[in-house]
Amino acid sequence: MTSMENIKSIIIADDHPIFRNGLKQILLTNEKIKFLGEASNGEEALNLIVNLKPDVAVLDLDMPVLNGLEVLEKLKALKTDTKIIMLTMYKEEKMFNKAFDKGAYAYVLKDSAVEDIIGCVESVSLGNYFISPALSTFLISRSKKQKEFEENFKDINSLTDMERKVLKLISQSKSSKDISNELFVSSRTVDKHRENIGKKLDIHGNLSLTKFAIENKSFL
Repeated sequence: MTSMENIKSIIIADDHPIFRNGLKQILLTNEKIKFLGEASNGEEALNLIVNLKPDVAVLDLDMPVLNGLEVLEKLKALKTDTKIIMLTMYKEEKMFNKAFDKGAYAYVLKDSAVEDIIGCVESVSLGNYFISPALSTFLISRSKKQKEFEENFKDINSLTDMERKVLKLISQSKSSKDISNELFVSSRTVDKHRENIGKKLDIHGNLSLTKFAIENKSFL
């Protein structure tokens, strides 16, 4: 039996009951998994995660009320510790990147989920990332773009941890006031960080910095 010492609890969210039950039965074959519940839409999934705090949540990308990406975004704002496995029927690089940008730990195709789910859950529970093998070209593409970004903007590594956090929040179109509230610093301090980031990256003006951050949010 697969060892999953770090797995304590899990929920599944998918609007197709037959598929959802199939995954549930597969997961329950491993006695190390504690199944906490299931949801048929994104809102139910969000409530389950917030209230039950599972270690791992398996979310369908295309769900009613709130889709998987919207749930991810809300969980990120709430700073939950649940690791998210995203399920999808579509081989779309844009969605693949969006899922990881918003904090997903895994991206699994539904047509291979039966074969992949146990290994995926084990990997994610250990803090590792997982993708369906059929999507490996997306990962290669993402890694290549990351490398190109770091080569083109070598000074990105000169940013302090706080400057990096500020830049990441700028990429989410947040104002200085929003950033100050999230990081528990003054708006004046945020503006100073903006100024320092601009100098280090040779980007002049808040609009130019915001444009840069949004366009490169996948690599920050």
